Amino acid sequence: MKNIFSFVLAGIIGGLVTLGGFQLLNPVKNIESPQVKQVNTVPLTKQVAAASLDFTLAANRTMPTVVHIKASKAPSTSSKDRGNDFGSMLEELLGGGGFGGPKGEQKGSGSGVIVSQDGYIVTNNHVVDYADELEVTLYDDRTFKAKKIGVDKRTDLAVLKIDATNLPIIKYGDSDRAKVGEWVLAVGNPFDLTSTVTAGIISAKGRDIDIIRAKGAIEDFIQTDAAVNPGNSGGALVDLEGNLIGINTAIYSPGFGGTFAGYAFAIPSNMVKDVTSNIIEHGGPRGMLGVSVQDVDQELVAEKNLSVSSGVYIAEVVDGGAAQYAGLLPNDVIVGVDGKSIKDAPALIAIVDKTKVGEVIELKVNRNGRTKNIQVALKAG
Repeated sequence: MKNIFSFVLAGIIGGLVTLGGFQLLNPVKNIESPQVKQVNTVPLTKQVAAASLDFTLAANRTMPTVVHIKASKAPSTSSKDRGNDFGSMLEELLGGGGFGGPKGEQKGSGSGVIVSQDGYIVTNNHVVDYADELEVTLYDDRTFKAKKIGVDKRTDLAVLKIDATNLPIIKYGDSDRAKVGEWVLAVGNPFDLTSTVTAGIISAKGRDIDIIRAKGAIEDFIQTDAAVNPGNSGGALVDLEGNLIGINTAIYSPGFGGTFAGYAFAIPSNMVKDVTSNIIEHGGPRGMLGVSVQDVDQELVAEKNLSVSSGVYIAEVVDGGAAQYAGLLPNDVIVGVDGKSIKDAPALIAIVDKTKVGEVIELKVNRNGRTKNIQVALKAG
């Protein structure tokens, strides 16, 4: 009797589960409620637009411009070199390829983007930093030896050159106009799987995740949920027209596996364009102001008895630097550059970062309550 009852009970429960699942898959259509009507009032044009979303144009435009980079370093007995092993935690977090090799040989891989028809390629500094031999494979499988033209450790960017002509190049987009929620594609070579395309949206902008350890590091990452893995570093982040809006650089991983966990970070294309142009034209040196600075806040105003409530406080002037040569002093507060007000250090850094070696900027400085304009010719960093 108990067994019969158990079978009956099981049958009832099974029927309810089946019915519930059927109703979830086939909701009742004759319910007349204002809430249901609101859900169904999406304009037909929006439904069609969502259904017709197509990534093929961007993918087809981008893939020929993204290259595969193999980096290697000869065995060395130097303890200093071993301390900079490509297999370090930094490489894993930044999304470089898997480094390591027999008998101390160090090998790794990453991605790069062609920015000129005559063979200039931008990638991440951490992909090529310690390599003494570089090999680039194009989308059409041609292979070239590459030369390192210059690097900028502050932004984790590097420029390579191959001996080739009439190459397909990527078109720069305006990263300042990119919007959170916008669809983007990540194109690169994760795990040596060449020409891989993933899609996602821009999750956030202006991220500073404190991962570039170089002195004076500049971080202003675009955050995306497009899948990026080791080997994607140096690859392209593009909009739906195939315009470059970022260079994929870092991934968030909760452990040391170095695999994608939902968040990736790219250097904005406007920064990439400025840095790359400067490296190509000047071989790598960046314009430097030659000061140590901090933001002006209420605590600093009280401590230093400042007469301004915002700006960039000069804590130290570097000996022989551009600022010292121009006459800037410790305790000066920079409140403007080239006629525009400056409220914090990132704003100042962004302007200096776009200024080439030898170019002059005019700083508006508050010194002991008095304002003066000082022209500074930037020196190489």
